[in-house]
Amino acid sequence: MDPRPLVKTRSTGSPTSRTTKTAARAAPAPAPTSWPALRNAAIGALRLTGVTNIAAANRHHARDSTRPLALLGIT
Repeated sequence: MDPRPLVKTRSTGSPTSRTTKTAARAAPAPAPTSWPALRNAAIGALRLTGVTNIAAANRHHARDSTRPLALLGIT
């Protein structure tokens, strides 16, 4: 048996004119679980280059979009 609630198909229908709700449910995106991994990878890359102040390094790299690529050796 379907656990979803039954809804009337018409406003003045008889109780036998009920059907299951067929609204499509979207699956949650996997993005929220990948953000911590990306953050940890960015912090690890900064630490490998000898950065001790992560907040300052983030601000420094945010000012110019080529800086993070250069840090990773991608130019």
